[in-house]
Amino acid sequence: MSKTKSAFFCSSCGYESAKWTGQCASCHAWNTMVEEVITKGTEKQSSTLWDDYGPKLKTIALKDVHSAEEKRILTTDPELNRVLGGGIVPGSIVLVAGEPGIGKSTLFLQDALAMKEVVTLYISGEESEQQIKMRADRIGLSNDNFYLLTETNIQSIFKEIKKLRPQLVIVDSIQTLQSPFIDSSQGSISQIRECAAAFQRFAKETQTPVFVIGHITKEGSIAGPKILEHMVDTVLQFEGDRHYAFRLLRTIKNRFGSTSELGIYEMDGTGMHPVDNPSKLLLSHKEEPLSGIAIAATMDGIRPLLIETQALVTPSVYGTPQRTVSGFDSRRVQLLLAVLEKRGGFQFGMKDVFVNIAGGIKTEDPAIDLAVICALLSSFEDVALSPKICFAGEVGLSGEIRAVNRIEQRIAEAEKLGFEKIIISTYNSKSFDVKKASIEVVTMSKVEALYQYLF
Repeated sequence: MSKTKSAFFCSSCGYESAKWTGQCASCHAWNTMVEEVITKGTEKQSSTLWDDYGPKLKTIALKDVHSAEEKRILTTDPELNRVLGGGIVPGSIVLVAGEPGIGKSTLFLQDALAMKEVVTLYISGEESEQQIKMRADRIGLSNDNFYLLTETNIQSIFKEIKKLRPQLVIVDSIQTLQSPFIDSSQGSISQIRECAAAFQRFAKETQTPVFVIGHITKEGSIAGPKILEHMVDTVLQFEGDRHYAFRLLRTIKNRFGSTSELGIYEMDGTGMHPVDNPSKLLLSHKEEPLSGIAIAATMDGIRPLLIETQALVTPSVYGTPQRTVSGFDSRRVQLLLAVLEKRGGFQFGMKDVFVNIAGGIKTEDPAIDLAVICALLSSFEDVALSPKICFAGEVGLSGEIRAVNRIEQRIAEAEKLGFEKIIISTYNSKSFDVKKASIEVVTMSKVEALYQYLF
């Protein structure tokens, strides 16, 4: 007879407790303990289903381990190769999370269909075979080595894996799977933890890479216990505004590469297309210069981007002036407005101020400060800036223009896109020879001097 018991799990970190408590003893979050019924049977565990699939485990001395670099599996998607650190590592397990409808399933379906030499098993617990076939037809790709399995029971899944012996496994999604050894509903903390652990053991013991697609909560964090992110090798976050065509694939955790990489895609009716030069798409093409627009040379991770900052300053019709910001930190805009009032004497107190980062991009790079200030001043004076000038600099509370990192890459990106002039901090010129650049590099130390130069 199986023993039935109930336990309480923290929905934030996965901590297990025999009784309910108001505060989690592990992560100290309040009201996160959820009761789940657990059934532990005498059936054989799922890990025994692949006993003769991969190499047998044995204890080995560290000096006997070969430190040769693993040969990675290169996909046809250069952006995915970039965020993974150079390709798929055999035996790795990758968690991909994002909002509903952002394009997670589409991206990995098209990448798997494009890898014609790799035997791929696509496990779907959310869609039927007909739905996946319709999506594949819309993408316009086919692959004889691509196999579908619509199943949620991990025992049945591993039986099919043992028969097929795929070289790549994609699970869509981990929240829909269930283990027969746990008597709780799909998507519960214990089910997610057990199913993820089963695929982790399978990946490590058989050296088969596994991609696990996951959901996110309404707060934006990855659904399930925090231990889910600790169990996997790589965590990728799929971001983007569904009203825009751009999608960003960020690396949050990566045991085999840098976490500073960023992949950029453009979504249309035929799937997700990698963007080689995102700066060219993010910059709008205007027939004539308009006031309130400045170009910022920013960095997202280690990838340089030129983005368009837009500002609108108008007299306030109502008693309280508005401060509306999109794609940038609103508190940072308040700080820059205070600097302009204190150091420059500009009266923004009775003005409505609107700031927007074009293209639906969200940025936290402090080097965008200089472009935001120039866009505000341009709209305030109603004088258009030259479209051939870009800016890279952080602004301090005393009105000084501070140095930013990776200035060589920012200047190189501006050169590549045909800009004639870039304005940077004077302190950046001490670590970088401005004469090496093929475009004109103007150095500034104060916001007041910048205003005199531009207007």
